[in-house]
Amino acid sequence: MYSHVMLGAKNIHQSKAFYDATFATLGYEAGVFDEKGRCFYFTRSGVFAITLPIDGDTASHGNGSTIGFSAQSVACVEAWHKAGVAHGGKECELPPGVREGSVGKMYIAYLRDPAGNKICALNWINE
Repeated sequence: MYSHVMLGAKNIHQSKAFYDATFATLGYEAGVFDEKGRCFYFTRSGVFAITLPIDGDTASHGNGSTIGFSAQSVACVEAWHKAGVAHGGKECELPPGVREGSVGKMYIAYLRDPAGNKICALNWINE
C-alpha cells in the first residue's frame, strides 16, 4: 500500500545512528544520504527516510501517529527496543510485551525516536 514513509529529524546524524542501530536488529542495511542530506533506508517492501524539514522549521512528531516496523520474532522486537534505548530513543507506552485484541495477538515494543516520533516493532504471534 505504501511506497515510502518520511519523518522529520531534529538532528539527522543522531537520528541516522538511532535508525541504523534499530533497523540492524530487523535485518536492514544502514541508511544512505542523498545529495540533499536526507537519509534513506531501501527495502524490498518500501522506503523509510528521515530528513530535516524542508521549510526550515523544527521537526515535530505527529500527535496520535505511530509507525510500526515488522519483526521476524519476539527476540527481534526485544533487540530493536534495546538498541533504540541505547541510541537515544525514549520508552513510551507500556513495556515491551504481548498485547491481545480483536485483530490478534502480538508482541510489541514502543519508542520515541530522537525527534519524538512514536514508532514500534511488532511480531504477530500465530498460535
